Amino acid sequence: MGIQVDKLYLIMPAYNEEDNIKGVIEDWYPIVEKTGGDSRLVILDDGSKDRTYSILQEACASHPLLLPVKKENQGHGATVLYGYRYALERNADYIFQTDSDGQTDPGEFCEFWQQREQYDMVIGHRCKREDGPSRVFVTQVLKLVIRLCFHEDVTDANTPFRLMKAEVLREQIRLVPENFNLSNVLLSVIYAKKDLKVKYIPITFRPRQGGENSINLKKIFGIGCQAVRDFWRINRMFQKDLGK
Repeated sequence: MGIQVDKLYLIMPAYNEEDNIKGVIEDWYPIVEKTGGDSRLVILDDGSKDRTYSILQEACASHPLLLPVKKENQGHGATVLYGYRYALERNADYIFQTDSDGQTDPGEFCEFWQQREQYDMVIGHRCKREDGPSRVFVTQVLKLVIRLCFHEDVTDANTPFRLMKAEVLREQIRLVPENFNLSNVLLSVIYAKKDLKVKYIPITFRPRQGGENSINLKKIFGIGCQAVRDFWRINRMFQKDLGK
């Protein structure tokens, strides 16, 4: 019998990323190659209006481990959830999520992969940020909102650089409402509330490598207001579920 190789599904949402997507594929594809076995790079085109999906299809000819998935536009959080479920349905052993804007560094993945067996989730802590003071402010406000709504201190709840054991994620994802905007945030809170094994590792966070960000501060404010209402409701559900 051969040695069992862990199956990694690297999940990446993309929306109007024609300026970035080729470079992002070249950056991250070697990760699934090195992992081996049935590992795949899954890039989910969230209803892009540019050439993102066409570029993904073209890239498949030279990147056989790349799986482009086209879906209707639902937003980042819902697309991340879609990707997680896609990986779980295909019996991934580990699921890693990052974004397609080139802000994360694949060179920092190795340390996460080395610690995959000891933790239920290994998540990046964006210590070295180059994405602007407004984004840092949003992260700090989110941390405060989580503390107020859930009574949990979460180091960096929304980092798009997280490695999760599929068997653990399969149980926790059931608590996330369908198409929830801040799905990664809620998963971070769930893992904290359930005292699951989570480790934060510092990562760098570069400026967007090209194209335009589809989320501006006005949208962030709107999502944030809705999130506060949702968080209060969801926390009541958690308390009932956990018997508190």
